[in-house]
Amino acid sequence: MAIKADYHMHTHHSGDSSARMEDMIGRAVSLGLTHICFTEHHDPDFVYDTPDKEGMFELDIPPYREECLRLSKENADRISVGFGIELGVQPDIPDTLAAVAGSEAFDFIIASSHLCHKKDPYYASFYEGRTIKEAMTEYFESILENIRAFDDFDVYGHLDYAVRYAPVTDLSAYKYEDYADITDEILRTLIERGKGIEINTGGLRKALKRTNPGEEVLKRYRELGGEILTVASDAHEPAIIGDGFDMAEAILTRCGFRYYTYFRERKPFFLPL
Repeated sequence: MAIKADYHMHTHHSGDSSARMEDMIGRAVSLGLTHICFTEHHDPDFVYDTPDKEGMFELDIPPYREECLRLSKENADRISVGFGIELGVQPDIPDTLAAVAGSEAFDFIIASSHLCHKKDPYYASFYEGRTIKEAMTEYFESILENIRAFDDFDVYGHLDYAVRYAPVTDLSAYKYEDYADITDEILRTLIERGKGIEINTGGLRKALKRTNPGEEVLKRYRELGGEILTVASDAHEPAIIGDGFDMAEAILTRCGFRYYTYFRERKPFFLPL
C-alpha cells in the first residue's frame, strides 16, 4: 500500500465510536502508516432525531487534546499522530465554528456537511417527497453556503456525503454531470481559498461501494488546479484504518494526482503516490 497517511478517524472521544486511541495507533503502525490524524466529531447546533442522542456530537475538547498529545509524544518514534477535529458546518453558525477552530492549536481541521438546512441526509426522510436530483441539488447548494460563510478549515470532508445514504440502487441515479455547475463552483471556491478536499473511502463500505467524492469529481478537482487532497478511511474502529487505500491510490492516479497531503500545525505537506 503506497498511501501512508490516514487523515480522518474517530475514537471514543466521538459520540459514534468506542475505539481506544492506543488501539487505533497500534493498528496504523502495523499497517506501515507513517502519518495519522484523529479528527473527532464536533457538530455545534446539531439537530438530533431523538432526545436520548442530545449532545452526541459535541466534543469535550480538553480531555481529547490531553490524550491525543500525550499519545502523539509517546509514539513519536513510530508514527506521526496529529491532533485534528471534524467540524459539522452550517451557514448560520460561523462565529461558533470560528471560536472552536481558533480555540486550540489543531494540526488539521475538516469541515463536513452532516446537516443540510437542519435536515440530516443520513435519514430517508431527507429524500422523501422529492426526486434524488432535488435532494442532492439542495445538499450541494448548502455546501456552497457553508464555504462562503466559514473558511477556517483545511479540507472539506466527504464532499458528496449524501450519496452514501441516498435511496438509490445504482449510480445511474446519481451522475456528476447532473450537478456539474454547482459542483464546479464548490471546487473553484475551495481552490481559490486555498482549501483541499479528501478522498474518503467510507463510501466503499456502503451499498454503492464508491468513494466520497467519486472519481468524476476528483478528476474535475484536479483539472481545475486542485492539489491539496488528503486520504481518509473515516475509521471508527481499528480494523477500518487504511481500508480501501489501494483502490484510492488507483483512482487518484487515474485522475492525474501524483501527490497526496498530510497536515501539521495547519500546514500542508505532500507525499508521493
